[in-house]
Amino acid sequence: MGLFGRTLCPAHVMPLLEIVRTQNTSPQVIVDLLDVGKKIKKTPVVVRNCTGFAVNRMLFPFTQAALLLVEHGADVYCIDSAFTKFGMAMGPFRLFDLVGFNVAMASEAQFVSSMPGRIYKSMLIPLMQQDKRLGETTHKGFYLYDERRKAKPDPEIKRYIEKAREISGVSIDPKMAKLSEKDMVEMIFFPSVNEACRLLAEGIVVKASDLDIASVMGVGFPPYRGGIIYWADTVGSKYICSRLNEWATIYGKNFKPCDYLAEKAARGIPLSGTMDLAKSRL
Repeated sequence: MGLFGRTLCPAHVMPLLEIVRTQNTSPQVIVDLLDVGKKIKKTPVVVRNCTGFAVNRMLFPFTQAALLLVEHGADVYCIDSAFTKFGMAMGPFRLFDLVGFNVAMASEAQFVSSMPGRIYKSMLIPLMQQDKRLGETTHKGFYLYDERRKAKPDPEIKRYIEKAREISGVSIDPKMAKLSEKDMVEMIFFPSVNEACRLLAEGIVVKASDLDIASVMGVGFPPYRGGIIYWADTVGSKYICSRLNEWATIYGKNFKPCDYLAEKAARGIPLSGTMDLAKSRL
């Protein structure tokens, strides 16, 4: 199951069930697990094994891009507000607090080893960990929390951001402070679309609709937007590819479109189209 969850709920409540199929998994086992999923009232998606499976792998670029934006000058609370207006239950920084910084950093360590060329190494969360700010459980993270778990912005966060920026050698980009809510959502979600395309290309899932289901049930993507690939197709692969290329030039190769996305864009066909690039091993 995903690290974050549709309603950011405990695993026993989360509606998604990822069934991981290996080369040695028999078809009957998959059938049996699909039946188990139905009995425990989960929505199952069959995936192949990889770091983070489908859900967490799609979400990792989301959190990475959010940290990059903040270090380059975007506001933490404006970003979270943009995502709640987009339809998410909460934005990436409120989400960090809920999950907990220790869990977030343990997850990052796994991705650093499996995809070292696509990592934005931010010191923001480690610096906050040093001061025992671990998220909602300690009543301090990106937000301050009262006994009722009500969150409020903390002006002290600016100090940690400035320190992280100093360590990474990043300069404030004036354009980041003026980003529209639409740009914030796109700069943070398009990398997740890009990673979803990699999942398709690698055959981690067999069809785009599986990722739509996983994004709604396991990520918290707004259901009325149809899922991450469906939404991406309403935006257009050419536009997404163009924007990612633009950001890759300015902010680094972790924005670079994968071959699957680039080819779909070049041919002007939907990302949910025939998976001619994928070699599924499911």
